[in-house]
Amino acid sequence: MFFIFGLYEKHTTILKNKLPNIILHAQVTNSIIAMLFFYLIPYFGITPKTNLLIYLVISFLLISLWRNYGIFLLGGTKKQNGIIIGSGEEVDELEKEISNNERYSIKLIGSIDPDKISNEEVEAKVLEFIQKTDISIVIVDMQNKKLESMLFGFYNLIFSSKVHFVDLHKIYEEIFDRVPISLIKHSWFLENLSSYPKMMYTVLKRAMDIIISLILGIISLIFYPFVMIAIKLDDGGNIFIEQNRIGKSNKEIKIIKFRTMSKDDKGEQCLKTGEGNSITRVGKILRKLRIDEFPQLWNVLNGDLSLIGPRPEMPVLVKIYEKEIPYYNARHLIKPGLSGWAQLYQDTPPKFQAQAEQTKIKLSYDLYYIKNCSIFLDLKVALKTIKVLISRSGM
Repeated sequence: MFFIFGLYEKHTTILKNKLPNIILHAQVTNSIIAMLFFYLIPYFGITPKTNLLIYLVISFLLISLWRNYGIFLLGGTKKQNGIIIGSGEEVDELEKEISNNERYSIKLIGSIDPDKISNEEVEAKVLEFIQKTDISIVIVDMQNKKLESMLFGFYNLIFSSKVHFVDLHKIYEEIFDRVPISLIKHSWFLENLSSYPKMMYTVLKRAMDIIISLILGIISLIFYPFVMIAIKLDDGGNIFIEQNRIGKSNKEIKIIKFRTMSKDDKGEQCLKTGEGNSITRVGKILRKLRIDEFPQLWNVLNGDLSLIGPRPEMPVLVKIYEKEIPYYNARHLIKPGLSGWAQLYQDTPPKFQAQAEQTKIKLSYDLYYIKNCSIFLDLKVALKTIKVLISRSGM
């Protein structure tokens, strides 16, 4: 349950701020499961009402204390002095995260922006840091063109000092679980994405899509009559709606949903007119419980969607984003999915209007997923999706 609720995720400063709420939700869920276990299975003869309440309170306090202060009780982590060489908002984000989080083994002494000073000054500053502050880690943006001429000098430093050089892109991905969009170049895609697809993974994933979507699709049929009657009684409109989306290889696909909006459009009318499309009374319930997504299981079965993958976008928005966001079409290298890495990890995902900045962050998560896709990563997404469904948040 702790894994599903994300308590074994990397403890970034964002996660630390959410810890009390996450722990409370996880422990309440644990207690509910325990109550169902003890009260619905009478063979044990145990009804620990008071004990469960005491457990909930004490465990919440102890786990919160341990998660926040355990590292200090164990003596903390031995710090290594380090510097960052790079420029851009991702560099600032990385510097802030490392400086404000005691869990990392790096103590940042400073940073060097190569876009603001000459190459000679950069090299001089690096040598000064090494001599005066005993740094042992240098985080470098290896894809910064201005730094290319300095790489030979950095190479010589590994013989004359104990400095360890780390690629900024790799440490950024390791900490934030997404790709630093503004720092990557075409070479990054050639190195990391040109080898896709992974044949064994692709075959196994498709097999799992067919089996799971077929099982869930058949089970979901139980709800169809009730949903259909509710939609008809609500406003008498159409039960299903088809919406155009962009799938793998920029192919346009049609996805099926239970209608939740008052206007029977394809999801693009509000973008063209600027007018909102109100959610119906039944639609609010269907969306909250994710029941409106049930028909898309048949899209998974016919191969247009996968269970796990980047969420498909409307064609009109894709045209906008391809002009405004570099490498946006790279997210169409794989099949879109019902649940994705970005939907689970992005705090403020873009809605139905064109939002370039939020979509840029969403793309950074999508590219991370495409680069690292595996059965284990899909399993992680599936488990976290269960948590979202339980808590009815996100996505």
